[in-house]
Amino acid sequence: MTVLPYSYPQQNQYKIKYMKAEEVIDIDSDFVLEIKRIINSAHQNAVRSVDFCRVQMYWNIGKRIFEKEQQGKQRADYGSYLIRNLSRQIMPEYGSGFSVRQLEMCRQFYRTYPNANTLCAQLNWSQYKLLIAIPDKDKREYYELEAVNEGWTKRQLERQINSLLYERLLMSNDKEAVLAVARGERVPESPTEIIKDPMFLEFLGLERRPAYYEKDMEAAIISHLADFLLEMGKGFSFVARQKRFLVEDDEYFIDLVFYNRLLRCFVLIDLKTQKLTHQDLGQMQMYVNYYDRNEKTENENPTIGILLCTSKNDTAVKLALPENNSTIYASKYELYLPTSEQLIREINEAKRLALINKNKQ
Repeated sequence: MTVLPYSYPQQNQYKIKYMKAEEVIDIDSDFVLEIKRIINSAHQNAVRSVDFCRVQMYWNIGKRIFEKEQQGKQRADYGSYLIRNLSRQIMPEYGSGFSVRQLEMCRQFYRTYPNANTLCAQLNWSQYKLLIAIPDKDKREYYELEAVNEGWTKRQLERQINSLLYERLLMSNDKEAVLAVARGERVPESPTEIIKDPMFLEFLGLERRPAYYEKDMEAAIISHLADFLLEMGKGFSFVARQKRFLVEDDEYFIDLVFYNRLLRCFVLIDLKTQKLTHQDLGQMQMYVNYYDRNEKTENENPTIGILLCTSKNDTAVKLALPENNSTIYASKYELYLPTSEQLIREINEAKRLALINKNKQ
């Protein structure tokens, strides 16, 4: 028995003075989870509020620097002089967050976003610093919208920018289509709007060696599933690993199974640690056929199969598949993120080959 404190009204003491211990601690678990969600939500909102106040502070500082700078515009070096002296005055009291470099970014921030109403409360200062470094307006808008839509962290946003996600999507889509999806004006209508080639899987952390087992790569993907889903793109959710099915007495395993809610279809992934062969394409076709005939419902779209490989012959892939193929895709993957220059060269080469193939048709 547990004795409760003597602070209750005298007339009620005979009812609640003694209570069984299990009645005190036996609280419905769903109720506890609900209270925890309320607390966590409040904490997140508080952090988000503080972060946005910081964004607004830097925007207002940038605005005042820009306005003050314009008053002395007859002197070409007035802006630099102004910022250096301002930093010297306020850094001793407010710290390194107001260095010359930081104040220069405040000015750039205001010049990039001159309308305070366009600032997004879901983005913090670290994310805005990445965005204002992008000179292309459309590209910057794409990353800004996707960072909000997908809830990207600063690290995730930086990774997507460094891996040239925008440029890779433009390889198989026009700019307006990519931006329309990011703006929520339309949903992807075909797999090519989502599936990227190449894919970059540097986050797996696999060692540099001539060969490795597919099971090692699969295990690494499962261990870094959130990062893999980020690279896969919009609308993907994980369904199964090593999905087993039987064809009479023969046993088969599909490496990874996902579902894409935007395309409303299953997406099967087969991992290849070598150059793609026509036998690999035939096997994937069988996997897709099995899912279409046994797993897909009537209101879902045809299953998509993606072969992730280290290298491929694009011409051979096209010859091995039907001319109207819209379900089997081969995508090259890289385990290490190249430099921006290497990425741009690879993307430009892919565009050149695509243009040649289009002209031949």
